Amino acid sequence: MPKGSNVPVPAPAVRVEIGWRSGPGVPDADASALLLVSGKVRSDSDFVFYNQADHASGAVRHDGKRTAGGQVTDALVVDFARVEPEIETVVLAASADGGTFGQIPGLHVRLLDAANGAELARYDSGDASAETAFVLGELYRRQGAWKFRAVGQGYDSGLAGLATDFGIAVDEPQATPPSSPPQPSPAPPASAVPAVPAPAPAVPTPPAAVPAAPAAPVSLNKVTLTKESPAVSLTKQGGTSGAMRVNLNWQVRKPPQAKGLMAKLNQAVAAAQAGGLDLDLGALYELADGRKGVVQAVGNTFGALHEPPYLHLDADDRTGARSSGENLTINLDHAHDFKRILIFVMIYEGARSFADLNATVTLSPQHGAPVDFHLDECTVPSTVCALALLTQEGGDLVVRREAAYLVPERGVSMQRTLDHAYGWGMNWTPGRK
Repeated sequence: MPKGSNVPVPAPAVRVEIGWRSGPGVPDADASALLLVSGKVRSDSDFVFYNQADHASGAVRHDGKRTAGGQVTDALVVDFARVEPEIETVVLAASADGGTFGQIPGLHVRLLDAANGAELARYDSGDASAETAFVLGELYRRQGAWKFRAVGQGYDSGLAGLATDFGIAVDEPQATPPSSPPQPSPAPPASAVPAVPAPAPAVPTPPAAVPAAPAAPVSLNKVTLTKESPAVSLTKQGGTSGAMRVNLNWQVRKPPQAKGLMAKLNQAVAAAQAGGLDLDLGALYELADGRKGVVQAVGNTFGALHEPPYLHLDADDRTGARSSGENLTINLDHAHDFKRILIFVMIYEGARSFADLNATVTLSPQHGAPVDFHLDECTVPSTVCALALLTQEGGDLVVRREAAYLVPERGVSMQRTLDHAYGWGMNWTPGRK
């Protein structure tokens, strides 16, 4: 679609994928949506992005990132049946993280039928330069039907500037001018103090109405864990209630071009195997009452969100074809019931180690800033990796980056290897998917 053009949207719900090509030095980007009435949001709750993933109406949700074949997408899902009648427009935007859109190749937005994945529209932006935020498109009502327009409007003020332009109050540190010390008032001379009559009886006055506290502004903060700063308190971040989604994204590193016929043949075989890569996300848990267990696809132990263990794995993505990958959800309303949770990933098939995988882990609390980190390059023949450990420490729920690649001994399962390394003390039996 050319910029400014529009098309009808025949689907009752759509998946919006904002995508780009990945590569060395390419900044990350984040998708967002704003629900507008007369060109402005009604309140900060009409802003859907990585820190506020679901609209209260259920009409729009942030569905997260996906990496495949050198392409990265960050997705939103819009259910038109749930869009409130007064909402006229849903703006579809992106913000650059760590650079500008001139450094992000292949920027585009695709509109897909949420039911069958059929592409309904696509707009490719080819004129980005110093912008750090972009409105790529918008969904809008016309005579009771929905249409999509390609917009392509850039901002050099980032996500904060874009959000503020549509009426969002953004939480940003403001410089406070130094305050002058109070100056004492001079006392009047004694002779100048007038006589005053005795005070009249006090007449009670009704208490003044206390104004309602203004809503807290939207926070655009992110938390990135590194080797130097490997842990963060979810309690101090305000992320100890609601659901927290754990998402793992990965892509296969392209090795240098092999030389020689046999080397090229071996490289082709390895690439074919990686194309069928099946990674399994899971968690070992220990509850405050002493119960222990595992949530994983092996053995179909998918857990439960609203009863012990308060962890749930949504599905087993055997091929990488699911747009949202595998997601583990943790019910933080029961954070006091957790003693510790170890989040891990295993190679079920398609690769012999994590050596050629480039992965990012993102923990997205319903409230509070998302926590993400990259897995370091693997230098051992590892098939199981401990990603992160959640523990109760001094009344705080703390998430700690582990990024520990483990090598199972011959005949020892990956789960038993994790158990031994972290002292879980469970009995294991063979299981299958």
